[in-house]
Formats: sequence, structure tokens, C-alpha cells
Amino acid sequence: MRLKDKVVIITGAGAGLGRASALLFAEHGASVVVTDVDAARAEAAAAAVTEAGGDAIARTVDVTVEAHLRDAVTATMDHHGRLDVLFNNAGIQVPGFPDTRFEDFTEQQWRQVIDVNLTGVFFGCKHAVPAMRSSGGGSIVVTSSAVSLASARNLAPYAASKGAVNALVRSMAVDLGADGIRVNAICPLHGMSTNFFTGPGSEVTGLSMEEARGPWDPSASGMPLKRDRAPSLRDNAMAALFLASDESAYISGVCLPTTDGGVLAGLYL
Repeated sequence: MRLKDKVVIITGAGAGLGRASALLFAEHGASVVVTDVDAARAEAAAAAVTEAGGDAIARTVDVTVEAHLRDAVTATMDHHGRLDVLFNNAGIQVPGFPDTRFEDFTEQQWRQVIDVNLTGVFFGCKHAVPAMRSSGGGSIVVTSSAVSLASARNLAPYAASKGAVNALVRSMAVDLGADGIRVNAICPLHGMSTNFFTGPGSEVTGLSMEEARGPWDPSASGMPLKRDRAPSLRDNAMAALFLASDESAYISGVCLPTTDGGVLAGLYL
């Protein structure tokens, strides 16, 4: 029970990695506040946690609206009396990916990605910090991306948002350390949700992109590491669990590549 008696808020928890993390964190003893911009998804994910024997409540949160995150923290404190972990997981892909060239990105596309992926993280942390401070400290985990560490085509706004998130994580680790608040990020490459690419309103699959493609063939994968199963959402959730838990008590300011299977270990020309 790695999060026994801990209270956790997870943003973007209605599908994908957020939902998988809500289920995993509850399995390890956490009381989870499931938030999502899609109210039906948030309620369904909270119900799935409860049906599995965990403790969860749902809140509808658009992370680009500061008041939503303020109210989610207030509701958490009213319901549980404390906040131990904030998992800033909500994020979006570049609208139009992968077909939009750099010079064709619109101002609206740029601002939408930055607002969700970066400003949303700032809003969540801003309102979680006082609650964590009153609880004696805590852990903030952020979902960044492998493209914050290595380049990929036609992802400039997304990569910029995640690179900025990494810088924010390192800065907050310095600013908040005296309060006993740790701040870290995971940077997933593989094991990403099908729902990340299909958007709101689509069926929640619970599958990674690799799992959704059918039978796993390690020899066909570009990852140097060869395993007998496809990378899953849970693989990334396990890394988030480690950073959320007291097992990482002296880790702060780290942006950890997750489920990359050794891809980032090499230089490919």
C-alpha cells in the first residue's frame, strides 16, 4: 500500500494514463479525486475506482480555467481535510497532428496547446501548494513527454509546452523544497493511450497505442529493449506512483523518461 491514507488529485483522469493512474493509486491505498473536462468520463472513472474497492470522487475540471482547479482543491480539502499528491496529467496533442507543418500552425492551435499543457499545470500547482503546505508537505507529479528531451517532426507547439513544463518542474522543486513539497515529471514515449489521439467523446479503451495494434511482435518494435508484451498505460502509471509515493522521498526536480525501452539511450542518424 504505497499511498496508504494519501489524498490525491489527478487531472485528465477520465481516460488514458490518468484513469489508469487513478485505479493504480487507489489500489495502493489512496483516496482519489478524479478530475476531467468531460464530466461523464470523470464520473465513470471514479465509479470504476469505487467498483474495484477504492475510494474516489469526481469533479469536472477544465485545467485552462483557474477557478476550476481552485474549486477542485477546495472540494478536496472540504471532503478529506488534506492533500498529499497532485498528479498534473491533463494534456492535449497538437490539433492537426501529424499533418500540420511548422509554419502552418495557427495562433489558436499554439495557444490551445500551451494553455492546457503548461498553464493548466501552473494553475493546478498554484492552488495545490497551500493545501499541501497545511498538510505538512506533499508530492507534485506532472506528465511531460519524451519530446521534451528529443525532437520529433510536426510537434513544435507540443514539444515547447512540455519543455517548458520540465523547466517549471525544476524551478518549483527549488522554490517549494523548504515546504517539504517535491516536484517531478514523467516523460512517456511508448505506452501512450489511444484516447490521447482520439480526443474527448471517443470510447475509453484503456489501451496503449501498441496494445491497440493487435498481437505484439517485439522484433517489429523500434525499441532496443525487447519484451514479450506491449508497453501499457500501467507502465507509465507505475512510474508516476513511484514519484508520488514516499519511496521517492529525496527525489525532486527530476524529469524521468518512462516506457521508452531504451530509445533515448542511443543516437540514431
